[in-house]
Amino acid sequence: MDLTILWFCIVGFLFVGYFVLDGFDFGVGMSLPFLGKDDTDRRVLINTIGPVWDLNETWVIVAGAALFAAFPEWYATLFSGFYLPLLLILIALILRGVSFEYRHQRPEKAWKARFDRMIVVGSAVPAFLWGVAFANIVQGVALDANHDYTGSVFDLLNPYALLGGATTLLLFFTHGVVFVSLKTDGDIRARARTLATRSGAVTIVVAAAFLVWTTLAYGSLLSAVFALVAALALVVSFLANLRGREGAAFALMAGTIGFAVLSLFASLFPDVMPASNDAANSLTIENASSSAYTLQIMSWVALIFLPLILAYQGFTYWIFRKRVTRAHIPVEAAH
Repeated sequence: MDLTILWFCIVGFLFVGYFVLDGFDFGVGMSLPFLGKDDTDRRVLINTIGPVWDLNETWVIVAGAALFAAFPEWYATLFSGFYLPLLLILIALILRGVSFEYRHQRPEKAWKARFDRMIVVGSAVPAFLWGVAFANIVQGVALDANHDYTGSVFDLLNPYALLGGATTLLLFFTHGVVFVSLKTDGDIRARARTLATRSGAVTIVVAAAFLVWTTLAYGSLLSAVFALVAALALVVSFLANLRGREGAAFALMAGTIGFAVLSLFASLFPDVMPASNDAANSLTIENASSSAYTLQIMSWVALIFLPLILAYQGFTYWIFRKRVTRAHIPVEAAH
């Protein structure tokens, strides 16, 4: 396989891993006002992702590093043109991480409520803006002959991109709520299943609209196949949740997000950043990539370290596989 195609696939794989794993993180964070009746409930919710949320975020760091090294022109255009949305995502992720670490440092309700709001905002903003960003990448943006973005930030907030943002927001929210039902017990588990049913119904409608729009306007045969698999997985996940099959529902939600992201990357190929104003200005996997020697070195590094990262992450999830209940919350933390 051509190394540029191989690295396009690797970048796609890294973003699939990031959206599947940090997606349920975002969903759990956004569910705090809906599932957290008291502080103990909110501690249960946060503890379901406590051991893994920062590990999940390493995927976006690795994806960004791979993008920079394998496709520097794509990285430069993306991070200069989408500067404000990506900066907002970064700030939101920092606020969320700080809130996880500081909310339990003092017992006052106002102190915890302030950090809880930051967790909700810090989860919702990236969940929405990642969808806006990827929808714009697939749709194409105005580029000049030097591959620089010539539009404004308001041009990025077009109807298709906003629908993409709503889709990722709802997908991640439902993914997170299903994860809560899988990782908790008792009343909060039952409430999570009910909420997953309600949000899942809305998600099916919005995600179907986005996938159909993407396939008809920008898709290929391969992207259409991935979109169909994603849609089927979403519907079956909804049915599995109704029947109380939480493990199957969560795995199918992960499959939904994974195949939806694959569908977007398949829609892009062989471009990596289409120019909406002049196709000649588009960035492709060929004119955006690093030299063949650089890609060869990167391929050997990926061959060695990617399996190690996957093994370590799998081991972490195995160690912290048990359900989290209210009984696991220390008494002093329940006040």
